[in-house]
Amino acid sequence: MPNRPHDPFRKPAPWAECATQLVDVAMGRRAADLVVRNGRWVNVHSGEIIPATDVAITAGRFAYCGSDASHAIGEGTRVVDAAGRYLVPGLCDAHMHVESGMVTVTEFCRAVIPHGTTSMFIDPHEIANVLGLEGVRLMHDEACVMPVNVYVQMPSCVPSAPGLENAGAQLSVADVEEAMGWENIIGLGEVMNFPGVASNDPVMAGEIAATMRAGKTIGGHYASPDLGLPFHGYVAGGPEDDHEGTRASDAIARVRQGMKAMMRLGSAWYDVATQIKAVTEEGLDPRNFILCTDDSHSGTLVKQGHMDRVVRHAIQQGLSPVTAIQMATLNTAQHFRLERELGSITPGRRADFLIVSDLASLAIDEVFARGVRVAKGGKLDIDIPAYDYPPAAKKTVKLGKVITAGDFDIAAPHGANEVRVRVIGVIENQAPTRALEADLDVTDGIVCMDRREDVCQIALVERHRGTGGVVNGFVSGFGYMEDCALASTVAHDSHHIIVVGTNKDDMALAANRLGEVGGGVVLFSKGKEVALVEMPIAGLMSDERAEAVAAKAERLVEAMRAMGCSLNNAYMQHSLLALVVIPELRISDVGIIDVTTFQKVDLFV
Repeated sequence: MPNRPHDPFRKPAPWAECATQLVDVAMGRRAADLVVRNGRWVNVHSGEIIPATDVAITAGRFAYCGSDASHAIGEGTRVVDAAGRYLVPGLCDAHMHVESGMVTVTEFCRAVIPHGTTSMFIDPHEIANVLGLEGVRLMHDEACVMPVNVYVQMPSCVPSAPGLENAGAQLSVADVEEAMGWENIIGLGEVMNFPGVASNDPVMAGEIAATMRAGKTIGGHYASPDLGLPFHGYVAGGPEDDHEGTRASDAIARVRQGMKAMMRLGSAWYDVATQIKAVTEEGLDPRNFILCTDDSHSGTLVKQGHMDRVVRHAIQQGLSPVTAIQMATLNTAQHFRLERELGSITPGRRADFLIVSDLASLAIDEVFARGVRVAKGGKLDIDIPAYDYPPAAKKTVKLGKVITAGDFDIAAPHGANEVRVRVIGVIENQAPTRALEADLDVTDGIVCMDRREDVCQIALVERHRGTGGVVNGFVSGFGYMEDCALASTVAHDSHHIIVVGTNKDDMALAANRLGEVGGGVVLFSKGKEVALVEMPIAGLMSDERAEAVAAKAERLVEAMRAMGCSLNNAYMQHSLLALVVIPELRISDVGIIDVTTFQKVDLFV
């Protein structure tokens, strides 16, 4: 007799505890819970596609993979006919931030499960910058009750660049040591303070050492194009992977040094096509390359997909389908020391798999997690209960005063009629910015924007401690042609309020509106609210369904286009303008930051 069908909300028992049961099913002494017949087995260990394969599952794990599983079929066994379709391991996202989806872990899972994602490795450093260790714990505990595998990387850099920004919280070496004992912590999140690693900063060295002692994986983030001694020092410090490469030479350098090259395709980061040439043209071993998303907003998840989108894109760049799937399954599992749990359709592993009708386009018909069908035909097949966050997590936007248009005035040096200023230059589909300069007019002692030359104003409004502080600067690349302002409490990584606008009255309205709703992103034009996505949880995540958030996000994107912004996923670009660990020029609550030298610089040249 088979066991009761496995509950997907209950993690499978450890292999050691159910091995005898798996053996009995494989030998035909016990009936399986589920048998999938006549599939084309995408074997990521051997790199083969094996036709006419049966798979038997019990206790949420694979027990038998072979030519005939009829011996494992009993009275209570559910039998699924794959009818010659492909059996593909469940997809893994090796590096991502749930908060960038604008939704909770629960809603993120609801959105991505139909797209074949059954394992995620999340770094909640966004909520950590607002709520500290307690915020990490909230997302960790939510991740533990999901019907798919959501592993958590302990954030390493909160704030991301000490001395160059002030976040809402700080994490210490002691915090990292504590978190390494939590159930679902898989390793250390991306170590963004790469100068700190190279200079043996005691906090960075301490966190990395604590992770090593715990036997867990250290995530990397080397955002500099310099592959000289600072890069070598960073690798020697311990990070094991990196997703910040944008060139084939970046991927090659990382793999040669024993790191895993993570190639991302998010909502606004398109780094696969250039780096995959290290495999398709230079012939490097694909086992050391991993696919991920990093940042995907809700609109991308609902409309375009998740890891299935990344795998399709990799195939379009010249990878064989099996190799692309390896980079999103087995390679990821091996990197996180989970090869005997995840990443393949082989005995003992968790029964996470897809039934796919076309491999090249990765047309996913059905999704199974822990041996239970969780999605079919692009629709979720189970109910995932909502997860409640405490009230304290929803009261995080503290302005300290009413923001006025005058807060955005930039006074010119005395007597100047024209000034030369530093300008943050947005690069479409990439995280880095350019350090630009522009000559701007001065009227009544105040520096003017130049809409014709696409130079508008950017401001950072402090929101964690209610200081009322505002830092002003200039940005280029959004192309706004109308009076407007976009404000967001999602401002990686310290998550103050970033306001970008062509009209100071709209900028003030936008900032104040976020204070009223507890955070999110809002667009004002000519005194009117045009689009709003409320994100009251830490000012980073909505408490609504993913579909509702995606619809609001789409209205926001359309409104930005109507203002003249043609950038792909411009909101994602907007949200990174305060990320003071990626070159070249950024804004923080400290001032304008040159990330090539990690120093504050004057706005005026």
